[in-house]
Amino acid sequence: MSTRFWIILPFAIITMLLGMTMLVPSVHDLVNEESLNWLQLLFTLPVMWYGGKDYIVSAWHAALHHTATMDTLIAVGTTTAFLYSLAGTVAPEMFHAAGQHPHVYFDTTVTVIALVMLGAMLEERAKHKTSSAMHQLLHLQPNTARIVRNGREEDVATDALVVGDVIIIRPGERIPIDARIIEGITTVDESMITGESVPVERGVGDVITGGTINRRGAPTAVVERTGENTTLQQIMRMVEAAQGSKPPIQRLADSISSWFVPAVMMIAVATFVVWFDILPVETRTAQALVNFVSVLIIACPCALGLATPTAIMVGTGKGTESGLFIRNAEALETTHRISTVVLDKTGTITVGAPSVTDSVVDPTIDLDNLYSAVHSIESKSEHPLAEAITTFTGGYGEMLRTVRDIDIEPGMGITACVDDSQYVIGNRMHMSAHSISRMPLIDSSIAIWERSGRTVVHVAQDGRHVASLAISDTIRPTSADAIATMQRMGLRVVLVTGDTQQTAQAIAAQVGITEVHAHVLPHEKVEVIQQLRSSGERVAMVGDGINDAPALAAADTGIAIGSGTDVAMEAAGITLMNNDLRNVPHAVQLSRATMRNIKQNLFFAFIYNVLGIPLAAGILVPTLGWSLDPMIAAAAMALSSVSVLTNALRLRSFSFQG
Repeated sequence: MSTRFWIILPFAIITMLLGMTMLVPSVHDLVNEESLNWLQLLFTLPVMWYGGKDYIVSAWHAALHHTATMDTLIAVGTTTAFLYSLAGTVAPEMFHAAGQHPHVYFDTTVTVIALVMLGAMLEERAKHKTSSAMHQLLHLQPNTARIVRNGREEDVATDALVVGDVIIIRPGERIPIDARIIEGITTVDESMITGESVPVERGVGDVITGGTINRRGAPTAVVERTGENTTLQQIMRMVEAAQGSKPPIQRLADSISSWFVPAVMMIAVATFVVWFDILPVETRTAQALVNFVSVLIIACPCALGLATPTAIMVGTGKGTESGLFIRNAEALETTHRISTVVLDKTGTITVGAPSVTDSVVDPTIDLDNLYSAVHSIESKSEHPLAEAITTFTGGYGEMLRTVRDIDIEPGMGITACVDDSQYVIGNRMHMSAHSISRMPLIDSSIAIWERSGRTVVHVAQDGRHVASLAISDTIRPTSADAIATMQRMGLRVVLVTGDTQQTAQAIAAQVGITEVHAHVLPHEKVEVIQQLRSSGERVAMVGDGINDAPALAAADTGIAIGSGTDVAMEAAGITLMNNDLRNVPHAVQLSRATMRNIKQNLFFAFIYNVLGIPLAAGILVPTLGWSLDPMIAAAAMALSSVSVLTNALRLRSFSFQG
């Protein structure tokens, strides 16, 4: 499509320029009108043959099936204008005999074809643009795995693994394939699957997923799934299936064409027949043909073809200015009908990274001394929560102190000595293992944190509980406002997350969401979307991770967070480039405004037809002697296009609410 467009474009431009020069009197002193007509014919032929033939073939096939589309209008309008102009160029004496001047409309022919081809090229580019993001899913799986065979370790290609193979996963590596741990304890970053930002402890009997990251420990595992049965492959298939099953939007222009085209054709034929019957024999053929062509030219689909793409173009541009990257026209068109917004939690409502949100410390303890010791100890740890703790404690006292006798207990915590004090840092089990009881003053705060789903890390100094830290993913500052705006717009807001029910309910309560689906896996998110759609809801899914990709593709509109994964953005039709959830209601508002604009454009595209077609048919000739010359019909067609373009540009001044 792109190649064909760029080949015909120079011919179309030259033809349009030649058509404009015919309106300049001084040009006729250099080249007569007949020669200009032949030049235009010469440059129009490649456009008609190479650019317009597909529309003619499509119109013919539609006619065989007793239907009409936009292609029918394009084919009829351009072919009629071309044949009429061809007759005026090759046999001008036929028109002269009837007292008519043979006008040509080659410029109209090439303009319509070029504009329609441009729109089709841009649409096909958006539809068929090859993206590597989806296939990068497979690159998350390492190429090699360390396997144990016959008592020896060796590296083999991941593709060569079979069910039952025993593999060893080293710290910091991606897990090569879906497997079950048979020896060892580790911490795994599963955010790409569950969306939960806090890595989880995994031990003997637990399943680990290919592509996730082994943060700490070197477990031994037995391969459970290979090839197309792995979780990564299943996610990729779900995304592709959802994208492929999404029904194409029935464009307003096409539905209008189904009745407009036959109506225009019948009026044009009736016009020719009536004038051929009532006019004198010597003038009836030329005059009937002129009126026939006038009807078809004023019904030419130039403005109709521009009505939707111009509004979409301006609408997507407005979205880009506001931080909304809209991948295609389909996403912008469908979003105006959204009734339910499904939100992921981690990285969407929340920032997506754990941080210390609260702390409570024994008031008798030197805070600088305590936190600088904790900072020094945690800086030696590879635990995922250590970074959150070191970030929080980094501004206290001496930055790094000498740490001795470090002992890390997987799944529990760390003990170490700083100066003359021994510190125990970890979870409740870690405290119990060291016979440390919690202080009542601190204990009341801990109960509140645990009810809200936060992770609690305790600190003991010399056998005494002295501090506790609450760690969780923080809510984005704009999330609550964005959700309130959606609800004021009448949108139903639903939270769907792979996190625990307790944490999900706590986050939902803070942002004003009442409907929550927690502990949901990627395929279950798709099921939630499908259930909502089957109940009659038009669903927008908002997410940021690989685990959200199938649901993003399955929704009527997928909206990805710009800071998320490439795969999520590939599956989504809209991306929030500034990570601001307030752009979700903005996307709905922009879509509604764009659809209103398209309907207004269609009105402007047709009002000239409604008024002009009767004039072109000669309805006022018997009473007032008024008729519509083909040149005036072409001018009216151009005026309708200008009206459409001007109205579409009004979208640039659209302002968002909330």
